Amino acid sequence: MRLQGKIALVTGAGAGIGRAIAELFAVEGAHVYVTDANGDTAGTVATGIAARGGAAMAAAMDVTRGQEVSAVLRQVASGHGRLDILVNNAGLNVRADFRHLTDADWVRIREVNLDGVVRVARDGFELLRASRNGSLVNVSSIMGQRGLRPLAAYTATKGAVTALTKGLAVEYAPFGIRVNSVAPGYIETAMTERVLKVPAMAKALLDRTLMKRFGTPGEIARAALFLASDDASYVTGAELVVDGGMSAAL
Repeated sequence: MRLQGKIALVTGAGAGIGRAIAELFAVEGAHVYVTDANGDTAGTVATGIAARGGAAMAAAMDVTRGQEVSAVLRQVASGHGRLDILVNNAGLNVRADFRHLTDADWVRIREVNLDGVVRVARDGFELLRASRNGSLVNVSSIMGQRGLRPLAAYTATKGAVTALTKGLAVEYAPFGIRVNSVAPGYIETAMTERVLKVPAMAKALLDRTLMKRFGTPGEIARAALFLASDDASYVTGAELVVDGGMSAAL
C-alpha cells in the first residue's frame, strides 16, 4: 500500500501501459482518475478496479483538448482539492519515413505526445502544489534517445518529453513537486503489436535486447510506481530506462 491515501491521475489509461499503471496504483491504495480519449475504455478500466475493491473514477479526456483537460482537473479539485500523482502516459505513433510524413501526421503526433504532456503538466501544477508532496511522471521512450527507421517524428516528440522533464524538475522543485520520466523499450501493447508480429522485425529487436524478450505493461507500471511513491523521495529530474538492456547494447 505504498500509495495509501494518494490521489492519482493517469492519462491514456484505457489500455496498455496506462491501464497497467492505473490498476497497480489502485492496488497500492491510490484513488485513481482513469482518463482516456476513449471514455468507454476508461470506464471499463475504472469498473474493473472498483470490482476488485479499489477506488477509481473514469473520465473522457483527450489531452489535445484544453477544455476537456480543464474539466477533469476541476473535477479533481472539487472532489479532493489536490493531486498527489500525475502520470502523463497518453501517446501515439504514426510509422512513416520522414520524407513522406505529412503535415497532418506530424501535427497529430506532436499534439498528443508533446503538447498534451505540456498542457496536462502545466494545468495540473496548482493541484500538485496543493499536495505539498507531488509527483509528476512522464512516460517517454528509449526512442527519445535513439534513432530507428521509420520513427523520426515519434523520436522527436519523446526526446522533447525527456528534456521537458528535466526542465520541469528544476522549475517545480521549490513547490515540493518531483518530476521524473520512465523510458520504456519495446513493450507488448497494441501500439507495438504490428511490429512485434513480424518475425524478422521481432528477431532483429530481440537480438539487440540483452534479456531476449519484450517487456510487459506491468513492468513499466512498477517503474512508474517507484517514481510516484515515497520510495523515490530523493529522485527528481531523472529518466528511468526500462528496456531489457536494449539501449545498453546498441
